Amino acid sequence: MTRIALLDYGMGNLHSAAKALEHVGARVDVTNDPGIIAQADKIVFPGVGAMRDCIQGMHEAGIDEVVRKAAFNKPILAICVGMQALMQRSEENGGTDALDIFKGTVQHFPDMQGLKVPHMGWNQVHQAQPEHPLWKNIAQDTRFYFVHSYYVAPEDAQLVAATCDYGLQFCTAIHQENLFATQFHPEKSHTAGLQLLKNFVEWNI
Repeated sequence: MTRIALLDYGMGNLHSAAKALEHVGARVDVTNDPGIIAQADKIVFPGVGAMRDCIQGMHEAGIDEVVRKAAFNKPILAICVGMQALMQRSEENGGTDALDIFKGTVQHFPDMQGLKVPHMGWNQVHQAQPEHPLWKNIAQDTRFYFVHSYYVAPEDAQLVAATCDYGLQFCTAIHQENLFATQFHPEKSHTAGLQLLKNFVEWNI
């Protein structure tokens, strides 16, 4: 059974994420223990709330460096603010440094006529890399659940695994080797979300 460390730094929707991962066959350790994280087969890096609190929570839990190392040596799935934290810097809170794993920024949605911010609810996700293993058995333009006011703008277009339209086309998933990240919440996205989590549990790199 795949052992997954679900990172607990005070900023994730841990209960629903843990239950969803267990439902698709994983053994889940909800933890901020660097030793347990290092021993896990895979890591899920969730996040909700403000970027500054996210980064501070990781630093206080002592797992920011663990995440930096894991991003290059074992399968990791980052979700929502977890995805945003992989960038260099966010516009949130007047400007907040992130983990600087990938080059790029996190930007606030502009004011758009008739569209509310945060972007909340179901929206179609267009797979830019449909052959990626985490899209297995998920149809193109399937709807996933979003709750966010900021979006990721990576410098390298090859990182983009999917996009979404909400007044503008924005990056909603990134990938590189052993890492995959989504702006949407798979644990809240019913059948398609469970399929993505199952694909992650079964992902062989």
